[in-house]
Amino acid sequence: MAAEAAAEIVREIAAVGAADLAAAAEPLRADCLRLARKVSLLSHLVAEVAEAGAGGGDADAADSWLGDLVRALQAARRFVELGRAPARPSRASDQDAVCNNVAVQFKFVTWQLQTVLARLPQSCFQISDEVQEEVDLVRAQLQREMEKKGDIDVNIFSKFHDILALHVSTVGSQSEQSHGQPDTPQMENLCNGHLELQNIIMLVSEISGVPKSDAERITSQLIEGLENMRVTDSKKPVSVSQSSDETKASPETHKKSDAVAIPEDFRCPISLELMRDPVIVSTGQTYERAFIQRWIDCGNRTCPKTQLKLQNITLTPNYVLRSLILQWCEEKGIEPPTRSKNDGAYLEVGGERVAIETLVRNLSSSSLDERKSAAAEIRSLAKKSTDNRILLAESGAISALVKLLSSKDLKTQEHAVTALLNLSIYDQNKELIVVAGAIVPIIQVLRKGGMEARENAAAAIFSLSLIDDNKITIGSTPGAIEALVELLQSGSPRGRKDAATALFNLCIYQANKVRAVRAGILAPLIQMLQDSSRNGAIDEALTILSVLVSHHECKIAIAKAHAIPFLIDLLRSSQARNKENAAAILLALCKKDAENLACIGRLGAQIPLTELSKTGTDRAKRKATSLLEHLSKLQVL
Repeated sequence: MAAEAAAEIVREIAAVGAADLAAAAEPLRADCLRLARKVSLLSHLVAEVAEAGAGGGDADAADSWLGDLVRALQAARRFVELGRAPARPSRASDQDAVCNNVAVQFKFVTWQLQTVLARLPQSCFQISDEVQEEVDLVRAQLQREMEKKGDIDVNIFSKFHDILALHVSTVGSQSEQSHGQPDTPQMENLCNGHLELQNIIMLVSEISGVPKSDAERITSQLIEGLENMRVTDSKKPVSVSQSSDETKASPETHKKSDAVAIPEDFRCPISLELMRDPVIVSTGQTYERAFIQRWIDCGNRTCPKTQLKLQNITLTPNYVLRSLILQWCEEKGIEPPTRSKNDGAYLEVGGERVAIETLVRNLSSSSLDERKSAAAEIRSLAKKSTDNRILLAESGAISALVKLLSSKDLKTQEHAVTALLNLSIYDQNKELIVVAGAIVPIIQVLRKGGMEARENAAAAIFSLSLIDDNKITIGSTPGAIEALVELLQSGSPRGRKDAATALFNLCIYQANKVRAVRAGILAPLIQMLQDSSRNGAIDEALTILSVLVSHHECKIAIAKAHAIPFLIDLLRSSQARNKENAAAILLALCKKDAENLACIGRLGAQIPLTELSKTGTDRAKRKATSLLEHLSKLQVL
């Protein structure tokens, strides 16, 4: 029953789309969309768990894990429901608190899911390699989401989870006892110095479906435990030999500026953290660059603190405040916050930024010529430098370019997809492009655009797929692999090369191998094995086949596609690298497959294999020798 319940919740969350979250404010809307996308990737896991039952291992361990999974998914569903509910009007002064509350609950939900997936008892369920790989990638995604949400101590989540588990098992007796015990005053006394912790526990309890009265009891237990730990720690002897200089130089002292009260003016109104790169917006308010930029990138055009409309989205460095922050850090013995050149925070505002912002605005112009001209200029700028790629992304170019992918003007479409390709060269833009919903329209360009646009769409898919998470997203997008296979079969020479590169990278992920074979990739690959006219075609085909052959279903399909004769021909007449790859593929096809082994014997593979075992590369010699040994055993039998 638990497996069916988990599958039902996954289906519910996966069905949530952008339209369902239209009423939600940022960042809740974006968090809900990202969470729904990640949970949807667990559909294969819950399906296999439901099919397998617990026949392969400890039934108690399986039931316990399923219970944890259901509770984690229920918390995820409650979080998504927050985004579906009508937005409550809030004062400007309350907005920062609302954002912080959302961050706490989102981090707990992602932590809980990540923790449950890390404890998947493989001995209890017959989980396939493809699904296990999918689970590992989802875990990596969840871990990154947690890291984005700041410095909330996950130990609090862990302790809460442990106390809640005990509470669930004894809920009846505890509830009855609580009515007669006046423990609320004690709770209030304990929480006077732990208001932030109390707030975190209340938020986590809400998203976990825990009643308020039980949440207060859990908070009391948790704080008592922390107090006991503090008393124990205070009794530990301190080494007299440790000098004050050593203490001052410890990483914990440097990093944790929250041990000292940070002046309000030095905190970012959004993150409430000490600012490292303060910038001024048009209303005169100062924010941490990264957080206000994220606010603007989400489509907001108001000042978070004052709710006044931003007259422009220029971010001007507040050098005076930064100097004061550095001076304060020095006085307090705190390591000053540093600006990272890699995240774009180091870039200064100047004429180039203003010019870029003007170009980005022109992407949404009512004039087709202005849109086309702006897209062409951004395409060129994004090709030139990393700084331009950062500035363009910060100025909102990505979402505007994604909209232009649907333009009926083919040249505008080509400029837009190529600009996105160039922007994706900067790794941090890859995720922004996917989050902006670019995959589906890029696939449309790949299918129906002009040839140059199709070539660059394939190259963009390759670039985006360099991030493992995106391999799943792109591969599971309907029509994505089919469009690449079509370009591989009938595109221009450059288009076929771009398609081959993208398909190879996508097929590193197990599930995409089967999708590619079912999409018909083997027919063009077999043609490429025979194409000596196009430089690199044989090498590309062999490289993709070497990835596909590691999957059992693909291995069968490759043999049925009559690839073996062409692979043997390459052993006789091809370049050294191609001979090596052909031998490796043949060995994979023949392992534990007497029929394929007999086939290469009948086709006269012994002679070229013998030659390769003597004159080939080291890897080719090993593969050829192994094949000859298998053939020798077959003949003995």
